[in-house]
Amino acid sequence: MKINFTINGKGRAKEIKASTLLIDLIRDGLKLKGTKPGCFEGECGACTVLVDGHAINSCLYLAVNVAGKSITTIEGLGGEDQFLDIVQEKLIEHGGVQCGFCTSGMAMSIKSYSDKCKEEGKVPNRNEVAKSLEGNLCRCTGYVKIVDAAISVCGN
Repeated sequence: MKINFTINGKGRAKEIKASTLLIDLIRDGLKLKGTKPGCFEGECGACTVLVDGHAINSCLYLAVNVAGKSITTIEGLGGEDQFLDIVQEKLIEHGGVQCGFCTSGMAMSIKSYSDKCKEEGKVPNRNEVAKSLEGNLCRCTGYVKIVDAAISVCGN
């Protein structure tokens, strides 16, 4: 089947099988390797992308479901007019990146949450930010620096 969608601001049409997972479309079909496969069970968050602004686990999401929708991957986070998004800048600034495997998923989750907070006019506390990242696992940082980065994004 053929689907039409937008990815990182560019309209695309792609022929896919009905059983194709979004992560496979992104990584194999579109050759965007920033979205990481991890557990394939929706537990680790490494594969997190935004679909119409909402963070989803692309390892559990059928690609057919993005027909007519907009996808943002880590490659599109900064947009064409800037090198890094504020989320990426703050992760670097606060030392929230170590091995980097979880970073793209963390960044996408932080982006989705911070956009939601800004839309609602809310400045979340530390516990709320930590709760928003529960679906993303990191084996290196202990989360403190990642949460610090997220708080600095959400507070802006």
